Amino acid sequence: MGMTRLICLGFGLGLLRPGPGTWGSAGALILGLLIDRFLGFPVLVLATILVTAIGWWALARELPDAHEDPSEFVIDEVAGQWLALLFPAAAFWWHGVQDWAIVAYPGWVAAFLFFRLFDIWKPWLVGRADRRGGAAGVMTDDLWAGLFAGIATMIAAGIAHGVLM
Repeated sequence: MGMTRLICLGFGLGLLRPGPGTWGSAGALILGLLIDRFLGFPVLVLATILVTAIGWWALARELPDAHEDPSEFVIDEVAGQWLALLFPAAAFWWHGVQDWAIVAYPGWVAAFLFFRLFDIWKPWLVGRADRRGGAAGVMTDDLWAGLFAGIATMIAAGIAHGVLM
């Protein structure tokens, strides 16, 4: 197995059944929380940018002419899930909250659930990107889902904490 295929498979997460996309997102969530906890928010930002760039490169090599998103390719879920996770992580980092993943678990739970919702439901720009096909469509639909999930997480937090009431 080549390196690009291994990257696309999320180093094996995409081979788990059922629901390889959910497994890829769950693995990404755990790794993202560990990066944030032990290396810090700025490293999570850099890791998100890096995994997005590497994922785009690997998908372009593995899917040069494809118009479908193979379910076992989950590097796009990793990028999208980390993008969603950046929203609560940024809020806690900005306020100097340490160990937020332990004390504020609804934040990462919401980021995970909203990401899976938008990734499966594929509303608006998510669906448009998915229909595009190829590596760009495979990666872009999950980045839109991650963006929407991050925004939804922050709106939910605002409602839960009375900020938006």
